[in-house]
Amino acid sequence: MSFDLSVIPNKNIIMGITGGIAAYKSAILVRRLKDAGFNVRVVMTEGAQAFITPLTFQALSGNPVHTQLLDPEAEAGMGHIELARWADLVLIAPASCDTLAKFAAGLADDLLSTLYLATSAPVWVAPAMNQQMWAAKATQRNLATLVDDGVHVIMPESGSQACGDVGLGRMPEPEELARQVTDYFHKAQRAIAEKFGLLASKHVVITAGPTREAIDPVRYISNHSTGKMGFALAAACYAAGAKVTLIAGPVSLDTPNGVHRINVSSAVQMLDTSMQLLDEGCDVFIATAAVADYRVAEVAEHKIKKSGDELNIALIKNPDIVATIAQQDKRPFMVGFAAETRNVEEYAAGKLVAKKLDMIACNDVSRADIGFASDENAMTVFFAEGYHLPKRDLEKASKQEIAQQLVEAIHDALHHDPAQDEAF
Repeated sequence: MSFDLSVIPNKNIIMGITGGIAAYKSAILVRRLKDAGFNVRVVMTEGAQAFITPLTFQALSGNPVHTQLLDPEAEAGMGHIELARWADLVLIAPASCDTLAKFAAGLADDLLSTLYLATSAPVWVAPAMNQQMWAAKATQRNLATLVDDGVHVIMPESGSQACGDVGLGRMPEPEELARQVTDYFHKAQRAIAEKFGLLASKHVVITAGPTREAIDPVRYISNHSTGKMGFALAAACYAAGAKVTLIAGPVSLDTPNGVHRINVSSAVQMLDTSMQLLDEGCDVFIATAAVADYRVAEVAEHKIKKSGDELNIALIKNPDIVATIAQQDKRPFMVGFAAETRNVEEYAAGKLVAKKLDMIACNDVSRADIGFASDENAMTVFFAEGYHLPKRDLEKASKQEIAQQLVEAIHDALHHDPAQDEAF
């Protein structure tokens, strides 16, 4: 089982719109929720329709807007029951003072208040009203009742209001509300992934990107690695339920959601960080980084000035990070990468044995359509002989899709029982 935490697939949100000037923000909120991948249906009270038209929300949500308690087009004419069963979350934004009072008292005299009582989905309210109405004892009493009933209250913000007052009562901006909703579903998916995901309870350490080996304070030796494959793998491992630590060389990529990132520059720094994490506990080590094979023997203290037609720099070999980790007594499951320009599979198979890896993924970086700087990749995966698993050819696809397939390969190797092969 795998989970994509970058999107929210097939989650249904009922947006309840009540009477208030903040209803204009709700139109933007519907758009932001749709952009995040949610299915949105809108329920409007009579008061809400005085501020903004149902047609606006129909155009933004792509669904008919619901305004009547008794809907002849709904199943058995009971639209509130149909909507109540459909929703994964009910969000009332803005939630007027009147609506909060109805919910707290258990009244059911319109579609929205009836839907509130009929749904088993979580209910969120984002109150928006005049600052004095917000501060009123009756309103605060109603809010306390709703909280006791399990309703999640998104607190209003302070600022100038349409009536001219200044104080608490402004509905948060649509982007902030959409972020909170998205985070809620991400956390729910993450909880499932941590229990049932392909890499549930595993600590995965991933190296990604190039290293930079300083020549002087302004020059360095490096390569064309962008880190895209390693970052995609970090996201895929996190989505599969793992705790993920990403050791990143110098790249300009955003850290994947939920991943702990440690930035390094040189090969020695990357090795030192890897060894420290190994001591702290690591189940799977994935070495996607394109580590420089050599570093400058003596880094110049100051910028080297141009003189003559030639410049000779002595280089010394860098430590082999993946081989060093693989030789440790408490070695994790080791995954190596081989980026080659010729004899790709032959070199990869040799590297798998020589460095005592459990699994290796190789690709041909001489191809212009995959590999370094590309958003797509194609790989061949080999497993160590003891796993008795055949090689896997991963056809050209986005690096996110390749990462998911690599996670599946790691899971299969971790859970493979060679004794079952002997039984056949």
